[in-house]
Amino acid sequence: MRYVGMMTQVRRNNQLSILLLLMFPLIILGVTWLFFALLNYFGNGYYNQYGEFVNQLNADDVNAAFLNALPWVVGTVVVWFVIAYFTNTSMIRHAVGARPLSRQENPRVYNIVENLCMTCNMDMPKINVVDDPQLNAFASGIDKNSYTVTVTTGLMEILDDDELAGVLGHELTHIRNRDTRLLITSIIFVGIISTITSLIIQMMYNMMWFGGGSTRVSTSDDDEDGKSSGVAMIVVMFVAFLCAAIGYFFTLITRFAISRRREYMADAGGAELCGNPLALASALRKISGDPGLQNVGREDVAQLFIIHPSSLHQGMMGFASSLFSTHPDTKKRIEILEQF
Repeated sequence: MRYVGMMTQVRRNNQLSILLLLMFPLIILGVTWLFFALLNYFGNGYYNQYGEFVNQLNADDVNAAFLNALPWVVGTVVVWFVIAYFTNTSMIRHAVGARPLSRQENPRVYNIVENLCMTCNMDMPKINVVDDPQLNAFASGIDKNSYTVTVTTGLMEILDDDELAGVLGHELTHIRNRDTRLLITSIIFVGIISTITSLIIQMMYNMMWFGGGSTRVSTSDDDEDGKSSGVAMIVVMFVAFLCAAIGYFFTLITRFAISRRREYMADAGGAELCGNPLALASALRKISGDPGLQNVGREDVAQLFIIHPSSLHQGMMGFASSLFSTHPDTKKRIEILEQF
């Protein structure tokens, strides 16, 4: 199986990924509508003939509220996305503690990257290094001015030239296939949803623990009004949290669908570029034994790594981890490479 014979599949994957990517703004808009719908449903109703309160949804009111909020939601998301999109390079570099790698510092890595770039006729990306004795690598960037390949010092020291060429070929393939642009876009949208969820959780926590304090003497009517207001606020925050959690879940599922498919394609491209699939398989085996960058603390950035450290969990949580991992099982990736 040769990478050049898989270009049709690459094109299909790109088309599918674009369709998946379009789901992110639809998810955000859908969650916004759901928020107003739930508020309307739990806030409206009538008492039936048995004296029971029956909730009722007024679709016209929901749509009106949604349309009023739409410009604010769209405007906020667009501004947030634009800022994050064009500052992603510095954000990722800061998150992993990377620094530029000069040719004088490590001509070996530069020579390997240059040879691979000439082989596939692509522009030379920037090269960054993370001072970490463990092993990992990743590609990032949205255009030729920001495309970057980052490696750890441990990776450069442990892997031989063929293995390092396989890893660098894998990362260059991510750039060639425009994976980094799509993955960074998904990172931004997931970040928007996760940030909103975190804010809602913090607001709920503050309201429950600090929101009830009042120094004035209250009457029984004041107490009743305060209780009603408190219950209403809890309902609003719970509904908001539920909607944000639902949106976050679907954005994660969409991101996983993009990531897993592209790792297999990058493995194939890396094997083709370095001309030695067994070398890349050997490199993955070494990296899986001591994956670096585990202390980054940014799950969204960690999905860029050639091997995600959390994907190595074994035991009872192994199956659950495989379902929600951004990367395919490393052993399976190695087995496929060894069949080339």
